Amino acid sequence: MPPQVQERVVCSIAAAVKYEVPANIVLAVAEKESGKPGQRVRNTNGTEDIGSMQINTVYLEDLAQYGITADDVAAPGCYSFDLAAWRLRGHILKDSGDLWTRVANYHSRTPKYNAIYRADLMQKAANWADWLDKYFATRNFQEGKK
Repeated sequence: MPPQVQERVVCSIAAAVKYEVPANIVLAVAEKESGKPGQRVRNTNGTEDIGSMQINTVYLEDLAQYGITADDVAAPGCYSFDLAAWRLRGHILKDSGDLWTRVANYHSRTPKYNAIYRADLMQKAANWADWLDKYFATRNFQEGKK
């Protein structure tokens, strides 16, 4: 696995655990966004997507109250994955619609764009779920059972 992909996997899983978001979903968003540290992509609406998780500048005003800047979002390392997982958790807990529509709100709330992102995200998340099952041994524990 190339170093950039390895960092994406490690950072995605750590952020998923930290913010209690399914790891396959964070991994799918990271793959879908496939940004790089320092990267800025201008959108047709005049906003920019920044960094590894391509966080849109429209969110910078909300992040500013926590002292988070565009440079923080663009920085290398796992920070942008944490921000993305935090945003995904907010969408999952607060938005309406099914899980996949809420998660696709990461990209857009516009139904047309949400549906396109949603469909691709579902496939990527299924692939990541299979990958996680193959490479990460997990155990399910039930209370009261030995």
